[in-house]
Amino acid sequence: MASTFYTLQGANRRNSLLLMLSVAAILGLLGFAIGYGSTGQLSAAIVVTTIAVIVAGFLSLISYYQGDSIVLAASKARQVTEADAPQLLNIVRELSIAANLPMPKVYEIDDSAPNAFATGRDPQHASIAVTTGLLEKLNREELQGVIGHELGHVGNYDIRFALLVGVLVGSIALMADVFLRWTWWSGFGGRGRSRDRDGGGAGQAIIFVIAIVLAILAPIFARMVQLAVSRQREYLADATSVEFTRNPTGLERALAKIAGDTEVLEVANRATQHLYIVNPIKKFEDRSKGMFSTHPPIVERINRLRSLHGAAPLGAADAGALANLD
Repeated sequence: MASTFYTLQGANRRNSLLLMLSVAAILGLLGFAIGYGSTGQLSAAIVVTTIAVIVAGFLSLISYYQGDSIVLAASKARQVTEADAPQLLNIVRELSIAANLPMPKVYEIDDSAPNAFATGRDPQHASIAVTTGLLEKLNREELQGVIGHELGHVGNYDIRFALLVGVLVGSIALMADVFLRWTWWSGFGGRGRSRDRDGGGAGQAIIFVIAIVLAILAPIFARMVQLAVSRQREYLADATSVEFTRNPTGLERALAKIAGDTEVLEVANRATQHLYIVNPIKKFEDRSKGMFSTHPPIVERINRLRSLHGAAPLGAADAGALANLD
């Protein structure tokens, strides 16, 4: 079990890092192509790339210090006290000690759909939010699995990781949108083509076309990479929950209950759905249409947990039922 567990952790960390570097590479490549394709000058390409990095850094600072407050406010979460949810705070406290992490702030979302998420910038500034439905529908063992998962996100710095990747993806989308609008209003680079007729510059024209193609495709590729990062971190948090609780079955049953619940989590949206332990936007909802999956398949997550304690994979009937909702 230990060998399988640590192998999963190591593979997920490596994959996440590679995916994040891929998003950074897309940002740099897009900036270089726009700069060189628009001017034909290497210095301009470097300037545009530098500006893109600076803008991404500025947006990162804003999200770094205010992102968690925005998410909690958008989710209508309120901080709980011992009088509100003593069992929840007891579980968070005991698992924080087991994980050697500071006690995070704990919030409650008044919604009957069971779910939870973690947010913040580091373990010292972390928050965990759970719905009232989660507290009502899960037993203590299952709730421990969920809290262990969220503390895994905190301890693995997934809350910061998701922030950085999100800002990079947003910067790519912003840069692509500005460039395409400028290209449209300037006549698809007409001035640049005039210079080509006057004195060569075929290379610039080719790069300009590449820049347009990248501006169209890069945001899509970056978003797909972001979702892949999110899925890798979910696997890692699942494995980390097992490390903290020493009990894969609690999280396994919790995932099945949350995924199998058909109630709609009203406060969730496309901007926050990737934060939750299970995708809060179900397949049967109208708002799910046309969206990429932000989470790995629930059946695969459960089967990975089952493999940690030697259990057989889910049967076809159970797997099919969960797959239709996830």
